[in-house]
Amino acid sequence: MKHLFKVFTFCLLSFTTQAVLAQSNATRPAAPIALNHIAVYVHDLGQSTAFYEDVLQLQKIPEPFKDGLHTWFTLGPAGQLHLIQGAAAELKPNKNDHLCFSVPSIEDFIANLDRHKVEYTNWPGTAKEPTIRVDGVKQVYFQDPDGHWIEVNNDTPAR
Repeated sequence: MKHLFKVFTFCLLSFTTQAVLAQSNATRPAAPIALNHIAVYVHDLGQSTAFYEDVLQLQKIPEPFKDGLHTWFTLGPAGQLHLIQGAAAELKPNKNDHLCFSVPSIEDFIANLDRHKVEYTNWPGTAKEPTIRVDGVKQVYFQDPDGHWIEVNNDTPAR
């Protein structure tokens, strides 16, 4: 009888908890705005696709247009990155206008940049030198084949 009472109590608590959660979800406001994708206008789609796939190690995903002018990559829960062919050959982007990605090991990522012979700098522009922010995050900056600035950081304070 004690066992039956425990099972009944557990079921009742479980049902009550589910009912309360369902009610709170029904009254909760809609989710806040979420990033869907970032579009980057590029001059040479093949060259840029190879860069984002090989250097940044992003994973391509199917793109619906199938017109040879787009490449899509997943950014995980953050959304997607779309490369779109058609930009003029000469861009003059400012470093303040950049994409930023975080990696578990900035040292491993820098070694990957070196393997691909990608030049990188710190924020002031010193070659092959990372920036260490006041909060301890280590970051490097480099440009894609079209000149778009990219920051990669370890997103955790240096120990």
